[in-house]
Amino acid sequence: MNFSKAKGAASLVVAGAFVAAMLPGVSSASGAITSSALNTSYSTMLLPAIQSLAAHAKGGIGVILPDETSSTRYVEFDAPALTTAFSDAGLKTTQFNVQNAQGSDAIAIADAQADITAKDKVLIIDTEDAATAATIQKAANKAGVKVIDYDRLQSNGAVYVSFNNVSVGTLIGKGLLSCLSAWKVKSPLVYVMDGSATDPNAAQFASGYNAALNAAGYSAAEGGKGNAKTINENAGTWDPPTALKDFQGAYSANNKINAVVTPNDENAAPIISYLQGLGLKPKSVPFTGQDATLAGFQNILSGYQCGTVYKPSWQEAQAAAIAALYLDAGKKIPGSLLTGKTKLTGTSTMVPTVELGPTWVTTANIEATVIKDGVINKFALCTGVRPTVKGSHLPTYAQDCKTYGVK
Repeated sequence: MNFSKAKGAASLVVAGAFVAAMLPGVSSASGAITSSALNTSYSTMLLPAIQSLAAHAKGGIGVILPDETSSTRYVEFDAPALTTAFSDAGLKTTQFNVQNAQGSDAIAIADAQADITAKDKVLIIDTEDAATAATIQKAANKAGVKVIDYDRLQSNGAVYVSFNNVSVGTLIGKGLLSCLSAWKVKSPLVYVMDGSATDPNAAQFASGYNAALNAAGYSAAEGGKGNAKTINENAGTWDPPTALKDFQGAYSANNKINAVVTPNDENAAPIISYLQGLGLKPKSVPFTGQDATLAGFQNILSGYQCGTVYKPSWQEAQAAAIAALYLDAGKKIPGSLLTGKTKLTGTSTMVPTVELGPTWVTTANIEATVIKDGVINKFALCTGVRPTVKGSHLPTYAQDCKTYGVK
């Protein structure tokens, strides 16, 4: 993402009399720093209080993102957002390292060990399973390195930075229900899909959308029996080809499936493409998603996906970067940045948390959210290409953009 960087003071409340004098309505006595006012200009990272933390860094900061396939967000959004946050705070490129484990536990562990050997003082990790996180946490503890859990809570780290995952799932479930009504889907038979069983986020997403669906008379539960309105996937996945294979098996067994809960845009995309190859018409079988991808929004515009959950990576990245800068400077993360504590799955441990809020985005608010924030480039979105659908000649994405007021 290429965000412009405003050099003026942010509206974020930051400690210090000098900063307070610069920011109207900020109390130097409160010493407060919050995540709610983080913005796409990254101006918070330019404030003297944040710059001072970077100037007093005691070591490097290593970031290990999970993969490039379960979601394009890690390459398109998170990596550049983290890089911008650290750079704007004043760190040199030699003082931080944003890596991607390529879906490999071994690479994640090797990257972490290399960062520790290089005398990094903070690791920001987003591992695909708890065992990998535990291995990294053990090595970090031995070396006196602080760990931040980014997006997934997998270890007993210093802080966990993420979005409210149950709320993400609730938005997905309610989004599908809204779409079923708006698209006038008759006798809905919903196929409910999930993310990987080893990912705690997937379980929390499912908790949200299952509750929303079940309150409306469905019987959603991973591997569950379902009911006359519900078919459940046996085992979830974050691998799009596997998700497609799972759907094809379910659809071959029952081609009356006419609505699909897909937990992210990436899993939805190949299934939508498969059905388009069979001649699926727009606004007949709704899909859901999250991660606000370009492909997801093109499916939304063309009438194949109801919406997607937008989780601003620029906000998550800055919150994680600020926490890392405090830890790297040997200082305590301010309580005002934290929103509470989250229980580490399978333990009684409560981890300090920075919890952020997601947004459900449809054709009605694309312009006011992801276009406005610079997350999606309207020229990349509104192209002269049209969906390839057997037996149909649909409008181009540019025509769809015009229809929905994306300018």
